[in-house]
Amino acid sequence: MELYFAPMTCSLATRIALYEAGVDATYVQVDRFTKQLAGGGDYREVHPLGLVPALRLDDGTLLTETAAILQHVAALRPERRLAPTTDAGRAQLQSWLSFVGGELHKVVFYPLFHPSSSDEVKRHACAHAALRLSHVDRHLEGREHLLDDFGVADAYLFTVLGWMVATPLSLDDYPAAKAYRRRLAERPAFARAVAQERALYA
Repeated sequence: MELYFAPMTCSLATRIALYEAGVDATYVQVDRFTKQLAGGGDYREVHPLGLVPALRLDDGTLLTETAAILQHVAALRPERRLAPTTDAGRAQLQSWLSFVGGELHKVVFYPLFHPSSSDEVKRHACAHAALRLSHVDRHLEGREHLLDDFGVADAYLFTVLGWMVATPLSLDDYPAAKAYRRRLAERPAFARAVAQERALYA
C-alpha cells in the first residue's frame, strides 16, 4: 500500500489514520507545486488532477479524496473502532467528513492558500470562516471528539484546524476547538505524524 502525500496538507489526516489503525504503508512524497515525485516522475501520471492524498492499494486500485480514503482505512482495522458501525453513526461520520472537506477545506482554506487568490477573495473566505468555525466550536463544547468516539473524522478536522496558523484566523477565538486540537496533538499517532511531516515541510 502506498500513500501519496505532500507534507502538512490534507494528506496528513490519512497518515494519522494509518498510524492509528496500525496499517503499514509506503509514503511517497509529492511536491505540491511542481507535482514531481520525490523519487522522480510526474505525479499526474498517477493521479491526473495532481491532488493528494491518493492511496494505492495492494491490488493496484487507486483511491482518491480524503473522505473516501479515511473511511477505507477505518474499514481495514474494524477492531480499532475508527468509524461507527451503525447506519446512523456512519451517516454522521459522512456528514462531518463532508463538512470538513467542503465547508472548511474548500470554502475557507483553499482560497486563503491559493496563490492566485486576490485580497478580496481572501477577505471573503475569512468572512465565511466565522460561521463555520463557530459551528464546530459549539459542537465540541463538552465533547472529546466530533462523534461519540474518536475516529478518522477527528484526524481530518485536526489537520484542517492546524492550517489556521498560516492565516489571519486564530484558534484563540474558538476555545473548544483549540482545546480539542491540543488534546489530539498529544495522541502518539498524531504527534508522530505531525513531527515527521513538519520536518519534511521545513
